[in-house]
This record gives sequence, structure tokens and C-alpha cells, in this order.
Amino acid sequence: MQSLEQVKTILADTLSLGERAARLTADTGLLGNLPEFDSLAVVNLIAAMEDHFGIRFEDDEITAGLFQSVGTLASAVDRKRLQ
Repeated sequence: MQSLEQVKTILADTLSLGERAARLTADTGLLGNLPEFDSLAVVNLIAAMEDHFGIRFEDDEITAGLFQSVGTLASAVDRKRLQ
């Protein structure tokens, strides 16, 4: 996962995680595990990733599985960057 560290930084900034950001790993769950991770956070996070990486997520790609963990999110970004 080439994008993991960058995704972690974007998550930390978008969700204002502060010191908790240092504990993010590829296995860290997002949905249901981070109180800050609500529907508005999803919108802001998608926009931030699209801007940062120069990618676009289609509406049908934005599913619960995408946000299962930091790792699933980083993997999706990596796949999009290869397209």
C-alpha cells in the first residue's frame, strides 16, 4: 500500500484526530470505530483524497467496504491511482 501514510495523514487532518492519529494502522477500523467518522466526514474525506491524489471516486464505489479500515481505504486509493 503505497498510499497508506498519506491516507493516514489525510484522515488525521480531516477528522482532527490530534495525537490519536499516531495510533492509526492499516488495520484500524473506520466505520463504527472512530466517533468522528460520520456521513459528513465521509464526504470531506472523499473530497480531500480526490484533491490530494488527483483521483475520482464514482458514487457506486463509495460503499461501507471502502471504509472498513485505513488499509481498505489506502488500497482503493492505490487502485485508483493505477487507472
